[in-house]
Amino acid sequence: MTKQRIVPIALGIAGAAWVARAAWGLPAQIGATTGKIAPYAAGSARYRDRRFHNTEPSSSFSGGGDESILVSFLRRRAQGKPQQPIPLAPQVAPVDAGEIAVTWYGHSSVLVELDGKRILADPVWSNRVSPSRTVGPSRLHPTPVALDALPAVDAIVISHDHYDHLDKATIVRLASLQTAPFVVPLGIGAHLRHWRIPEDRIVELDWDDQTEVAGITITCTEARHFSGRGLKRDLTQWASWAFAGPKHRVFFGGDTGYTVKFAEIGAKYGPFDLTLLPVGAYDPRWADIHMNPEEAVRAHGDLGGDVLVPVHWATFNLAFHPWSEPIVRLKAAADSVGVPTVVPMPGQRIDASRGSQDDRWWARLG
Repeated sequence: MTKQRIVPIALGIAGAAWVARAAWGLPAQIGATTGKIAPYAAGSARYRDRRFHNTEPSSSFSGGGDESILVSFLRRRAQGKPQQPIPLAPQVAPVDAGEIAVTWYGHSSVLVELDGKRILADPVWSNRVSPSRTVGPSRLHPTPVALDALPAVDAIVISHDHYDHLDKATIVRLASLQTAPFVVPLGIGAHLRHWRIPEDRIVELDWDDQTEVAGITITCTEARHFSGRGLKRDLTQWASWAFAGPKHRVFFGGDTGYTVKFAEIGAKYGPFDLTLLPVGAYDPRWADIHMNPEEAVRAHGDLGGDVLVPVHWATFNLAFHPWSEPIVRLKAAADSVGVPTVVPMPGQRIDASRGSQDDRWWARLG
């Protein structure tokens, strides 16, 4: 066989091997099928025509903007990464949970301490947020702490089923390390069952449903977003969450566009000592389902929030804005109306009862 024939054959074999690696385990990563999800979703008033719907008309992609997605990718994608490594805070995990504190592990992964209890929300410890282990957005910084180094938690809460919020490997590992229940929006329980999470550890809620865990009332509240892990969208519900203890309250936005429903949530379940609100991955082309920083400040006011802690930024490059722009814009908008904000670095614990301050760490990274 000639060299001219060997080279294409070798390239073809290498390409096939790469595709095989990229596709390895996809069905398990994607989760439950439509048929397994539908029986749990069908009871919701928001579930019609075999899919969930936002209260306000919403598009996950409007197609507008000054340039195409391809042009944006080619021209501006590199802006989403800092010029220097993102710093990690030293691990701080008190033996006893605090009265009102939060540790940010990156993106939307947070550990909330509320009246002596702990709630872990949207835990994602994998390197990529994708059904593939070799393709998809990867971390801009390492995980600040190993999963097995987390303290015992009282509940694990999920906002929706996108890969940057619901990660199979993390969920399966947590199920073996922790004994806490998984509290999720309607339909997501089917994914957990597919991954062999015990039925008695799954609590599924619709908007405005509540459950009590360890003396903390956990309420599934409305969000303006969408869902989907495969080719079909909106098979499972998406949500924000309100956590209420005997003395303090926390709102967790997960991932959402701005909605007038925040004012109703604030009136019904607030006011909140802390609001944890998404501020990154925004773009005019998907403005309905991702808030920008100014909208996060507005939502914080609607919710009756005291201190705003931004999430959903700096860990995965998911849009086309400069990596630190969400916080620059957030600080400017918050300062203009007197909203207190704290911006932790990944792994940093913020004790709101002590009036913690940030040191503008992001400004040093370029």
